[in-house]
Amino acid sequence: MDNDAIERPSTSVEDYVKVIYDLQERGSGPVTISGMAERLSVSNSSVSGMLRKLGELGLVEHQRYGDVRLTDTGTKAALAVLRRHRLLETYLVEALGYSWDEVHDEAETLEHVVSDKFVQRIADHLGNPKVDPHGDPIPTIEGDIVERDTHLLSEATTGTAGVIVRVNDSDPHLLRYLADQRIGIGMRVEVVERQPFGGSLVIRVGPPEDQREQPLGLVAAEALWIAPSSQ
Repeated sequence: MDNDAIERPSTSVEDYVKVIYDLQERGSGPVTISGMAERLSVSNSSVSGMLRKLGELGLVEHQRYGDVRLTDTGTKAALAVLRRHRLLETYLVEALGYSWDEVHDEAETLEHVVSDKFVQRIADHLGNPKVDPHGDPIPTIEGDIVERDTHLLSEATTGTAGVIVRVNDSDPHLLRYLADQRIGIGMRVEVVERQPFGGSLVIRVGPPEDQREQPLGLVAAEALWIAPSSQ
């Protein structure tokens, strides 16, 4: 294995910085110990213990009872593992025929063992894609990431229209549901109606010549990001 892989943080450290970055990136509010514990399916005390270690390594900033933030070094480490994860997901879909609900767990395992040389070969083979099958931006080898003007479909007002550019990939059951509903990346969507008190939405999906209206539950709408165009 390449020297770059030997010098990487441990698997658990990589998992933690990746989760912190993902929680920060998706704009769900301050990153908290309880939020991390829920995401990682571990106890609050386990998260607290790891945060102390991450702090000693210079990867996070965290004061007692405060929110969690990555340092510049921690962000760099998170982007490196996210690059591997998202390129692996893309390769599994485009080259090996996996569906978008199957790749997350596979990539979770592979991201810790493949070399950076192997990942770069994947990037070259795929033409250096900017997003993965779920629309998540793929960091460059330098750690740059494409910023896009997006917002959650669940927060869109009636009459808002856009293109679906990203979907939360953490729940394979939800991904299969969206596929069954013929809802995916690159599709035009418009909010036709919003039920009160956090109820479901009625959306219009598809190109002008083949539009259909259908209800969409709030949980699904909270997993979809739309943009004004297919940027």
